[in-house]
Amino acid sequence: MDTAPAQQQETGQLPAGIWKIVSVAAIGSFMSQLDATIVNVSLPDLAGTLHAPFSVIQWVVSGYLLALALTLPLNGWLVTRIGSRAVYLLCFAAFTITSGLCAVAWSAPSLIVFRLLQGMAGGLLAPMAQMTVARVAGRHMPRVASAVTMPILLAPLLGPVVAGVILSVASWRWIFLLNLPFGLLALLLAILFLPDDQDTIRPRPLDVIGLVLLAPALTAFLYGMDHARLRIGQTALCGALLLFIAYFCFARRKGDLALIDLRLFNNATFSTSAAILFMMNGVSFAGQMLLPVWLIHACRVSPERTGLFILPLGLGMFCTYPLMGRLTDCFSIRRLTSCGALCAIAGTALLAVLAHTGLGIGGLVIALFLRGAGMGAVGIPTMSAGYAAVRRTDIPMATTALNIMQRIGGPTLTTLCATFLDWRISTTGVSEIFSETFSLLCIFHIVLFLGTLRLPRHRAGAARS
Repeated sequence: MDTAPAQQQETGQLPAGIWKIVSVAAIGSFMSQLDATIVNVSLPDLAGTLHAPFSVIQWVVSGYLLALALTLPLNGWLVTRIGSRAVYLLCFAAFTITSGLCAVAWSAPSLIVFRLLQGMAGGLLAPMAQMTVARVAGRHMPRVASAVTMPILLAPLLGPVVAGVILSVASWRWIFLLNLPFGLLALLLAILFLPDDQDTIRPRPLDVIGLVLLAPALTAFLYGMDHARLRIGQTALCGALLLFIAYFCFARRKGDLALIDLRLFNNATFSTSAAILFMMNGVSFAGQMLLPVWLIHACRVSPERTGLFILPLGLGMFCTYPLMGRLTDCFSIRRLTSCGALCAIAGTALLAVLAHTGLGIGGLVIALFLRGAGMGAVGIPTMSAGYAAVRRTDIPMATTALNIMQRIGGPTLTTLCATFLDWRISTTGVSEIFSETFSLLCIFHIVLFLGTLRLPRHRAGAARS
């Protein structure tokens, strides 16, 4: 079955039908990420219609985000058990059905339960997209990865916009009904285009103890980071730490039968890629938190105009991503990612200067574009290097590991920056506060840059498929 793809890899041609597979993968990741933010705008309507206080109705969003992480550890085991095609079809079907259930919810508790189920189904769609592309594309992954990555970036930005349009003409229920036609289309395309991979199935017993330890640990960590200033959040973080330690001790003894084989991290390239993705997601989320707060509270920019001011950041990413395929064929992974990291450092350092001296539109555009373009040049080559460093049979488990590292990186660095901001806010002026916080973010970017220096010197095209 792998003969033709292998020949295509040798001749430099993309595997046959890969863009059809990528289109299916992109729809799945787009849908799950869109639903992470599309409900935010409708929370006031939900609270009024379902007669629930905001402290309860906000779990429609928080519960979904936590559920996305809950099923993530199962990704590798499910793929080896029933195959990636079957997992994708089940996730699409479950996501579509639960979207319909959300639309007919009769109370706040019922909607929260249905959103939890929707998140558990959607939690596998994004990592499945990465894994499917990595399996089919091999060493050509940088040339096609942007087609999967860009929808993941676009979806959270489009969510509030789409919700606003829907709520201006219809009720909040149509936010969930919107998923039904797209879900059915995705199911049809998946049936038509996703390759049969039954011959790759290598059934292994479910690591129940590992699942019981890792899934709650990941969920408690994300919840704790989101509520780090509260006693309940700090308790959740302590519990998550204990569960993580217990899992690491258990998984080391379990070996390749563990939910995630920790021996993957013995590979220097894979562990470096995982660390870089942790840092990259962290600086990305921390920046998304800091920029609006700085613009609104320090620069007196209205909330309605804040999105326009931040637009150059996304523009920088979207200019970089389509070029990654060709650039990784011409330059080494290390050179490309280190140059990208340096661009991001320059952009973030310029933000620190602007926060201290005063907002200048020209400087802001340059700073955000550099930061966006630099981060765009780091992500895809790093992920490609991580997948190229493991055996093909280990890709499902590697996908789970890399996604967990990404998932915990965001809230970790965001909380550190928010805590630093909160600590300094009572001791210094507004401009100095944000200048120092952007400087802290710049230090995180420097750590990211140092990580890129440990990536392979060869081009992505020379990597093992």
